[in-house]
Amino acid sequence: MTEEREVNIGTKAVWAGEKEVLVHGATQVPVVVSVAYNYDDMDEWYDVAVGKKQGHIYGRNTNPTVQAFEDKVKILEGAEAATSFSTGMAAISNTLYTFLRPGDRIVSIKDTYGGTNKIFTEFLPNMNIEVALCVTGDHDAIESEVKKGCKILYLETPTNPTVKITDIRRMAAVGKEVGALVVVDNTFATPINQNPLELGADLVLHSATKFLGGHADALGGVVCGAKELVEKIYHYREINGATLDPWAAYLLLRGMKTLKLRVEQQTKNAQSLAEYLVKQELVDQVFYPGLEKHIHHAIAKEQMKGFGGMLSFSLKGGMAAVKVLLPKLKYANRAANLGAVETTYGPARTTSHVECSAEERAAMGIPDGLVRISAGIEDLEDLIADLENAFASLKELQAAPSI
Repeated sequence: MTEEREVNIGTKAVWAGEKEVLVHGATQVPVVVSVAYNYDDMDEWYDVAVGKKQGHIYGRNTNPTVQAFEDKVKILEGAEAATSFSTGMAAISNTLYTFLRPGDRIVSIKDTYGGTNKIFTEFLPNMNIEVALCVTGDHDAIESEVKKGCKILYLETPTNPTVKITDIRRMAAVGKEVGALVVVDNTFATPINQNPLELGADLVLHSATKFLGGHADALGGVVCGAKELVEKIYHYREINGATLDPWAAYLLLRGMKTLKLRVEQQTKNAQSLAEYLVKQELVDQVFYPGLEKHIHHAIAKEQMKGFGGMLSFSLKGGMAAVKVLLPKLKYANRAANLGAVETTYGPARTTSHVECSAEERAAMGIPDGLVRISAGIEDLEDLIADLENAFASLKELQAAPSI
């Protein structure tokens, strides 16, 4: 008998997690909108209700369509279990609140996503939880803080929006030394380009709204890891109620079928856009881990299969220049989203860190004129030509004599 070979991740993205919920010979997962599920056998009902038997009893707890989405992400991340949420921020907050208690300590980095940063700087301190935020990439400083003791080591890599990289394997090892739970936000990388659990993390989470769904039409979040840990997070979520809607789960599932194709094209486009922007005289800095001059290029090359579809750059002239450049782009959405098939541009002050003041953004190393780009799947030639025209307009305006 021949040994069954390991299936590649692109095939898993298409097929994984769906067979169990297909009915009537359908080839696509159904959208099950029923809130409750009927049982004639009272003992079977009880066994399902208390988790002794697989099944569903109430929509806030579980749902067949949602389960298919969770199973697909679980398989792509190589996890034992997964549970989902109504949004990415619900995945982050529910995970943190599941394990943290007053008097606990958490270590993280300074330039996480703005919403995450607000939890660290505003909500957790109000719960008497100590938060130590380190400079991203200063691994010695992170190790030092972790060794002082902490309940959770929370990493985001690449970061939003400066795409800085943290060495997951190294940080996971030091986290394990002190018994910390190592959590990694893998939204930017996706399971196609990075698998934190393989590098030693305990939990990996995503804003599924972004690359997993890929079409900017469904909100969702998900966390994966060991069954024992995920069950605790699921219990917190089922009681607090941040449930993923089955219709959103269906849209996310449909989007994930093309995840590998999309991410590969987005990664290719992001690399080329970064290489183009580096050569522009009006560009002050370009942030993309695929560039050899990126401060964390070597780490990214070691732990990532691809450098991802996200990059950012800062313009000379700051926000005044941004206000001229972005409206000139034809093949771009100027919006607070990322990971979609369409290329999307946005300043940090209105996207990732809209919740933060200019001073707070500066403290995180986010320039006032920083623009985040989520590379889409368009033909690269058109994206470059679009930027060429926009830069030409900016140069013309800057060269015009002031009145």
